[in-house]
Amino acid sequence: MSRIVRHSICTLVALLSASQGIAAPVPAGPAAVSIRMGGSTVTALRDMLNIVPNDGSVFGKDVGAKQVGKALADAGAPTGTVTLGVDALLVRQSGRNVLIDTGLGPKVGGALMGSLAKTGVTPGTIDDVLITHSHGDHVGGLVTATGALTFPKATIHMSAAEWAWMQQKGDPALVAAISPRVRTFEPGKAVLPNIVAVSLPGHTPGHVGYRIGSGSSHLMDIGDLAHSTIVSLGHPEWIIGYDNDGITGRSSRETWLARLAKSGERVFSPHFPFPGVGRVVKHGTGYAWHPDVAPIG
Repeated sequence: MSRIVRHSICTLVALLSASQGIAAPVPAGPAAVSIRMGGSTVTALRDMLNIVPNDGSVFGKDVGAKQVGKALADAGAPTGTVTLGVDALLVRQSGRNVLIDTGLGPKVGGALMGSLAKTGVTPGTIDDVLITHSHGDHVGGLVTATGALTFPKATIHMSAAEWAWMQQKGDPALVAAISPRVRTFEPGKAVLPNIVAVSLPGHTPGHVGYRIGSGSSHLMDIGDLAHSTIVSLGHPEWIIGYDNDGITGRSSRETWLARLAKSGERVFSPHFPFPGVGRVVKHGTGYAWHPDVAPIG
């Protein structure tokens, strides 16, 4: 790797760390896990891992690293860091290829393109890209290492509030690159057939999840409603530093985890252990994660 490339990667990681608390993106091999759901196929696609220090700045921002460490220890996990996935979701239905979020992207070493290749779907055949929110670990893969559109034919969908915020706070080069392809929406309506955008406020001004499917056969991509199966589910009341509005983010997390546990509906979380598909269940005063597919290391 050249000195220039190393410098570019280090600069990008530093910018992400400063603006969004991303501590240490770590490469992970390509992986794709598919499940059938009614008339659709949904596939979890691995991009990277993210190693977050337990220093009180992100998890349990209002209670401190000691309490977070105890929760991690009680779960048999390392107490000094929290390991998160950085993943995306491919939905194939009615002849359309729909990608939800795009990972950190090739400039940081993301494996999304390799994971997508395992499905037989090429970037040029992606029809739509749905964005949960505009943090770098969800929109970084919208462009190639040279700044070109990764999915040249795709319409990029995000909530109107999120697009307005991204234009103010996001990377200007990325905003300029994707602007001609962006189409905005208001949450609560179908963005595409059998895909409804659900408002999940607090993390960012226009953060949404996506409910995919119809009737009793559906799955909800929760975006960044919850990050850690141990901390976010076990203690949804703890403030997380990633949330732009911590109080509203906590309210959304508590409200929606209760709903998801009651309904028993299938969930995809881009930050839970890959492939991140399973169900939220009530456990003590908080919740626990029951994966539908065994986590892949």
